[in-house]
Parts: sequence; C-alpha cells; structure tokens
Amino acid sequence: MSATFRTAVVRVPGGPDSIEIIDVPVREPGPGQIRVDIAGAAVNPVDLGVAAGFFHRMGLINQPEHTGMGWDFAGVVSAAGPGVDLPVGSRVAGLVGGFDRDFGTYAEQLIVPVRDAALVPDGLDLGEAATVPLNGLTAAQIVDLLGDGAGRKLLVTGAAGAVGGHILSLAQERGWQVTGLARAQDEAFVRGLGAGFTTEAAPGWDAVADTATLQEEGLALVRDGGVFVGVRPNADPAAERGITVRAVEVQADGARLARLLDATASGRLPARVHAFLPLDQVAVAHRAVAKGGVRGRYVLQP
Repeated sequence: MSATFRTAVVRVPGGPDSIEIIDVPVREPGPGQIRVDIAGAAVNPVDLGVAAGFFHRMGLINQPEHTGMGWDFAGVVSAAGPGVDLPVGSRVAGLVGGFDRDFGTYAEQLIVPVRDAALVPDGLDLGEAATVPLNGLTAAQIVDLLGDGAGRKLLVTGAAGAVGGHILSLAQERGWQVTGLARAQDEAFVRGLGAGFTTEAAPGWDAVADTATLQEEGLALVRDGGVFVGVRPNADPAAERGITVRAVEVQADGARLARLLDATASGRLPARVHAFLPLDQVAVAHRAVAKGGVRGRYVLQP
C-alpha cells in the first residue's frame, strides 16, 4: 500500500480554482475508528461556501495550513482500530461534520469514528449511497425540530433540492400536510413524493422548512405562533409574531443514517445522482453546481 493518499483541500479560499489535490500520509485508525477507501463523495452547496471562504469569514474555519473539502462519503472499510467489530471489506457511508478541519471526504481515503458510519445495504450502489448522509441527516434533523405535524400544514422551500426532497417524505411520516415550493419544471418530482406543489406561496403556513435559504422572506410565510426551521445556524432571521425560529446544525449519527440508507435502498427516499466525475475534476463539479438547476448530486470518485 502507498504511504500517501490524495485529498482535496483549500489553502487560501477563492472559489473552485482554489481547490488543490495534495498527497498526505496514510494513517492507521485508532480506538473506535475505521479507515475507509472512498468510492464516492458528494458535492454539496456547503462545499462551495467552504471553497469560496464564506465560512472562513464567519469565523467557523481557522485552519493554518489547509481546510479539507467534503462532508459525506461511501466506501469500503480497509482497516479497523481497537474495539471495532466492523469487518474489513464492509461497505459503509458516513458524514464528516463541522467546518474547522484539515481533512474531508473529497479524498482517496479517510479515518472516521465507527459510530459515525453506517452499513450500506446490498441493493444500494456506493455512488448513490454517498449522496445520502449530509442531505438525509439534515432533513431528518430538520423534521425533528419541526416535531409531529398532527395534520398541520408545512411548506418546504427548495423542495426539489436534495434536502428538500427528503423532507417532503420524512415530514409526511410525522403527520404533516406537506407542500413543496419549487419551480414549475419540478412539479412532477414533488408530487411524485406525495406532497402538494406550488410555485408561489402566500403567508399563513403552520411551519416552513426553509432549505432554499429565503430567510426573512421565508419567515414572512409563517403564521403567527408558527414554526420556522432554517439551514443557516449562525444566521437565523430574528423571531417575530410569536414564531419559533430554529436552525439545523447537522450532526453525524450512524444509527439514524442506517435507517435513511435502508429507506433509500427500498425506494422510500429518492437516490439522486446527477453525474459521476473523477476527483481531479472537482473544480468542474463546483462550477456546475454554482450555476444552479442541477437536480441530484455530482459524486466525485478517486
């Protein structure tokens, strides 16, 4: 085995062209850790913010040498540390959370706590599995913040996006009457998940899950005393009219991820890959995502 592996990082953030692929030393997993040979890593909008320096400017990243790129992954366990009973060769997916780190999932391999990973069902391709951790866990944790619907009306902004699409399904299971706000060309997808559909929303919703980051504009759609859940934990709109304002800060959760992967394998949740690209075309993927309108994820393959 080589003594080094390739990983994508940003030294001085400045958009897609600031992403570098460097060689770093292979490490052995410690207690409770696994090393994963990565088969796929999804490109998410948050990654564009990291490469552009958005989160550096917010004070969430302080890496003196470089910042690792990528949040979620799928691959095969190549080594296990002490106290881990997961066999080498197991197919797993997982989430690397938090911003302030020098490694990420845009890489040939990585080491993660075994508790943050979940087995990928046999019927699910690893490339598809790589799109589930960040988006699925974000959606599930947003629905946790919303609570049980009991027939109340929920509007999901950005409903055709990866997180929004998962919320459409998961919130219905919690008793919400769900309507997706999206562009006209996404109506079939939204309705196909059992939700209502609109291209324009009037105020008066019991709750809004704002995956499109409309922020104050989204808050205005919530009725007095309702609930607003956003996706920018450090930039919540100011609460008003008795509205409960919350924001998701996604956390790794291997047990929850296992259930989401099972639901994806069974078709209950959508698996959406737009295209596969080799790792060295990471800048191409970032530029394409920045243009908008992509349904499904670019998945980088080492």
